[in-house]
Amino acid sequence: MDSSHVPPPTDRRSFLTKAAAVVIGGIVAVVPPLAGLMVLVDPLRRKSETSGAVKVGSLSSLPENGEPVKLPVIATRVDAWNRTPNVAIGSVYLQRTGPNQVRALNSVCPHAGCSVGFRPGQNHYFCPCHNSSFATDGRILDPKSPSPRALDELPVEIRNGNEVWVKFQNFRKGVSEKIPV
Repeated sequence: MDSSHVPPPTDRRSFLTKAAAVVIGGIVAVVPPLAGLMVLVDPLRRKSETSGAVKVGSLSSLPENGEPVKLPVIATRVDAWNRTPNVAIGSVYLQRTGPNQVRALNSVCPHAGCSVGFRPGQNHYFCPCHNSSFATDGRILDPKSPSPRALDELPVEIRNGNEVWVKFQNFRKGVSEKIPV
C-alpha cells in the first residue's frame, strides 16, 4: 500500500474553522427570512388605535332641551398595514340629559346594521329597514320589533368642561347581548 494517498489527520484548527462556517452560514440563512416574516406579520399583532375615547363634539353644541344630535366619529383608522388619519369610523347620537351629562347612542340599528334616523316631530329614533322605533333613551318602543335589543349606549366623558368624548364601539348585530366586534 502506498502511504502517499492517506489524507493528513484533521487538526483542531480546521475543525473550528469548519464549525464556525456552519454556524455563520446558519445565521445568514435564518435571520433575514425571520426578520422578513416579523415585518410581514407585525401589523396583525398591533392593536387598533381607535380603541380609546374619541372627541366627538362640544357640550355647548348640544341643545339644552335634550333633542339628540347626530355627529360623526372621526379618528385614525388602522387596518392591518394601512393607517388612515381623520376618517369617519361611525356616528353617534348625542343627547344632553343634564347640565353636564350626555348620553351617546350608536347610530346603527342592532338588528341588521341599518342607519337609524331621529324623527323630531315624533320624538323617537326610526329604523327604515324594518320599521322599528326606539325611544330617545334607546329602548325599543314597538313590541313587534325584530331588533333583539335597544340601541347601543356608549360610554361618555366630559373633559375640559366642554369637550364630549365617546368610547366608540360597534357590536354584533342580530343578537340580544352586546358583543363587541
